[in-house]
Amino acid sequence: MRAAYFRKVGLPLEVRSLADPSPASGEVVVKIHRCGICGSDLHMTDGHAPHFTLPENSTLGHEFAGEVVAVGKDVEKLKVGDPVTALPFSGCGRCATCLAGKPNFCAQFKGSAAGFAEYAVVAERVTTKLPNTLSMEDGALIEPMAVGLHGVALGRLRPGARVLVIGAGPVGLATIFWARRLGAGRIVATASSRRREALARHMGADAFVVPEAGQDLAALAADALEGSPDVVFECAGQKDLIAQAIHCVKPQGDVVVLGFCTVPDQFVPALAVWKEVRIQFAVTYSMQEFTHVANVFDAGHVEPRMMITGRVSLDALPDAFEALRNRSTQCKVMVNPWLD
Repeated sequence: MRAAYFRKVGLPLEVRSLADPSPASGEVVVKIHRCGICGSDLHMTDGHAPHFTLPENSTLGHEFAGEVVAVGKDVEKLKVGDPVTALPFSGCGRCATCLAGKPNFCAQFKGSAAGFAEYAVVAERVTTKLPNTLSMEDGALIEPMAVGLHGVALGRLRPGARVLVIGAGPVGLATIFWARRLGAGRIVATASSRRREALARHMGADAFVVPEAGQDLAALAADALEGSPDVVFECAGQKDLIAQAIHCVKPQGDVVVLGFCTVPDQFVPALAVWKEVRIQFAVTYSMQEFTHVANVFDAGHVEPRMMITGRVSLDALPDAFEALRNRSTQCKVMVNPWLD
């Protein structure tokens, strides 16, 4: 098979040929049909944060969907031909966290992201069979949408809550989508430009604000929300945005951090203390949340399809990947390993 490898910082991905994989006990081989390119893929290969840089000669791609083409011993629910997506990590499968559907907290956590390839091996226990109504592109959107669902669930939205979402990338858009469906009142999104304003509104935002030089985001948001936000979701992962979120949220409000900032950051704790702000960090999602996304798509709520703005082949991936390091009109680019 062919797969794209991260060689080292400063070099583009390299497409290599290697032996087709075989499943071990409890595993299946998935023929990858689509895999999304995530911002974290870019952050973890740019060398700016040594503690979060991938090892050399790693495979990437954790937003994938495909078809089961081989099953290992003790596979009980899946069969060849089943359309699936999967968590890009697994655990031991036996501990309390794994049995609760949270293998990301297992002591034997193991990442298995390898979607930039023609085939990938995944544990059956972390797969989700795709409903017949979903396309492979829908299946590849489940992972980033589950990130947003998990963050909104942690935000404990009360009915009619005023919500501010900082960042209009895929995670921010997913957060808007779920906030709209899980009790939010008015939702305002903000970003550094208006490139994704239409997408944000499509996903459920009532307004979109972009502060100009000298303007106060807190004032703009409060004006658009008709009051200070009850909950602020930080979804951009840039330095100083946690401090910005604390500044914007109402007294005794909630700040949920979904952004993946990989550099040292700072805020003044006294400002959060004075407002008695609850700060909640979010990471990935549970198995139940992952499957719930598929069920919501199956029910016809497929607005996230609008996030897909490009499709590339495996051969075109290295150049497309590097291009995404710069400001772009793209939102979610999908890799099709079988595209000529």
